[in-house]
Amino acid sequence: MRRRDALRPTGSSGSNGSRRDFLRRNLQAGGLLGVVGALAGFGPNVRAARSSAENPFAYDIGKFERTNPDLIHYAETARFQSPRPEPRRLALGPDGALHMAAGNSVVRLAEGGAVEFEIALAGPAQCLGVARDGFVYVGLRDHIEVFDARGQRTAVWSPPGSKTWLTGVAVGEDGLFAADSGGRAVLRYDRSGRLLGRIGERDKERGIPGFVLPSPFLDVELQRDGLLRVNNPGRHRVELYTASGDLELAWGKPTAAIDGFCGCCNPINLATLPDGRCVTCEKGLRRVKVYSALGEFESVVAGPESFAQSVPPDVSMAKAALDAVADAQGRIFILDPLAGEIRVMARTRGTASS
Repeated sequence: MRRRDALRPTGSSGSNGSRRDFLRRNLQAGGLLGVVGALAGFGPNVRAARSSAENPFAYDIGKFERTNPDLIHYAETARFQSPRPEPRRLALGPDGALHMAAGNSVVRLAEGGAVEFEIALAGPAQCLGVARDGFVYVGLRDHIEVFDARGQRTAVWSPPGSKTWLTGVAVGEDGLFAADSGGRAVLRYDRSGRLLGRIGERDKERGIPGFVLPSPFLDVELQRDGLLRVNNPGRHRVELYTASGDLELAWGKPTAAIDGFCGCCNPINLATLPDGRCVTCEKGLRRVKVYSALGEFESVVAGPESFAQSVPPDVSMAKAALDAVADAQGRIFILDPLAGEIRVMARTRGTASS
């Protein structure tokens, strides 16, 4: 996989174009196969459920709610309660400090969960990102607000569209990427708030099938190789884009088995480890997993048995979604909004293939 500067436009000629054409042909075919696979993958479970006398149309996922212990390669080293209600998303600062969007605020947390610093907001924070200079970029429902390292608001960016619903932020050296689930695109900005482009929209010429979002879950992560990792939950996969919007790679498959993604739309949130591996969070079967940089399943961080499975009827799925971030040491912080808890997970074993 090529390494690129995070915000440098790239061409598509020569051998790179041939490789991209190959990827596109496979991705286009995969889009069709994904739909068929989703139906076929759920078929045995649906047929089994229909034999149930209690509910002939129930979808039985009981056999997937226990994880093979051999696949769990992480152990919990700490756990603490969210100091604010309605926790939603996590981010790490340049010094490794944990930041959390919760209700109408963003808080920076000490190692044990105590509040070190707080930014009050006029509305609910949907997502956030922290730049290397300590500036905090907060996504509210339809726009981004910028705060300096002291918590003073320095800018309010204009809403990019009438349908905007921001659900993810990734900050690079020279710009920012915001996942707009309402607009079904990743928005590329410079650090002044100027909109430079839209990534991931359906484009047949470029071999981009577009995001399928049955619910408001679109996330974006920027890795050291300069490629964006974006979830496409309705297609049950993760997609890798250049900053200029070329689709370089996609991986994932629809299945309730541990190595894939199930339900209407998974994964819902992403994180990346320092070595390029990808951490995925899922709803329905609430679980957190690790994949290689090329999308090969490696291990489980926390299985469904680690989390409450039922979302109360008065709580939206968006407010109950697991989130995760990974620090420079490879620790994974999992936010469970339903329990109001943050768990610190450390790796205890090698990869599933080792």
